[in-house]
Amino acid sequence: MRYIAPFMAGMLLCAWVSLVQADLLRDSSASLQLRNFYFDRDFDEGPGQSQAQEWAQGFILRMNSGYTEGSVGFGLDALGMFGVKLDSSPDRVGSGLLPFDPISHEPANEYGKLGLTAKARMSASELKVGTLQPLLPVILAVPSRLFPPTFRGGHLISRELDGLDLHLGHIDRINLRNSTNYEPMRISSPNGRFGAGAESNAFSFAGGEYAFTERLKGSYFYGQLDGLYQQHYLSLLHQLPLGEGSLKSDLRFFDSREDGAGRAGKVDNRTYNAMFTYQWQGHAFGLGHMHLSGDTALPYLAGTDVNVNTEGALTSEFVNPGERTWQVRYDYDFAAIGIPGLKAMWRYIKGDHIDLPGGSGDSRERERGIELAYVVQAGAFKGLGLRVRQAAYRNDFSRDFDETRVNLDYTLALW
Repeated sequence: MRYIAPFMAGMLLCAWVSLVQADLLRDSSASLQLRNFYFDRDFDEGPGQSQAQEWAQGFILRMNSGYTEGSVGFGLDALGMFGVKLDSSPDRVGSGLLPFDPISHEPANEYGKLGLTAKARMSASELKVGTLQPLLPVILAVPSRLFPPTFRGGHLISRELDGLDLHLGHIDRINLRNSTNYEPMRISSPNGRFGAGAESNAFSFAGGEYAFTERLKGSYFYGQLDGLYQQHYLSLLHQLPLGEGSLKSDLRFFDSREDGAGRAGKVDNRTYNAMFTYQWQGHAFGLGHMHLSGDTALPYLAGTDVNVNTEGALTSEFVNPGERTWQVRYDYDFAAIGIPGLKAMWRYIKGDHIDLPGGSGDSRERERGIELAYVVQAGAFKGLGLRVRQAAYRNDFSRDFDETRVNLDYTLALW
């Protein structure tokens, strides 16, 4: 990874020299996203903090250049994020919206970060070096709070063959969603699953996605957090016309082991996912199952999300050692009855056979979640989105809690 910094500097120099000679605004774009986020997690009685409740306003500026002319085109992107505290206190921190002092727990009034990404394009291949936001099965940087996590590294994407996307990348640092500093990477370790203090300065990934037909897609990815774990991922996604609707089958598989010295402890996991969803008019009826085998939980990067069929669950990822999960989900799109932009969701997830360190070997957890979302379709506020989510979490190995999230999103195109 010591070669990343000088290589990035060289790419930045080439990009800036070329851009100065070209029209800076040609094929470029810029947008400002306004995100207002309220988070409330209310714990049942017990030791520790009784509530994590915060409210914040975020501003996300994205500026993307075009490419210079020639067989190899160069460009430069910029990403700026600025967050403002609207409500919080030392006894209510920990929502992931705002940074806070580790000793006094005093939340920051404001915080910001800036990232630059040099890019080069040749034919249908693109290389990006600098600030990255990968959305891949083995490194999933989704915006589940005010801001998404970002990474420092390089990412090559090739689309030279029709229907095939290839990825190759290397990361050396993560900037957590409520932080302004880049830091080494760790394994996500809730419930004492792994050694949370073990760090790594190198995460490498490779893989590809292929569309076999219009209705069948598959993917394979490999990820390695140096000295901690390595992981293989396989998936198949199929859409089958059935009656007046269609049946979507979503199959995913992870195989994970410790890497090298295994500084976070033993890693031994196979995770099998299956989700079947029947879509008819505005309705979607889903049934899912997930089975974890091996001696440990499913590992993934701390500060990111894990790509399993419980994605979007507010309270837990349901990937504890030995866990077996059933999920029932119902979605409705009100466009089917003449109200475009309005969507609703209800789901119930239950996991059992959880074998946590020091536990009984048959612990259980469950979440009941609901969601209502609306995007304004026309007028002065076209594109303004409101999303309200609520979940109740119950288990027999930690504290129960109820959680509510409300966010308003609006993106303004600057040019």
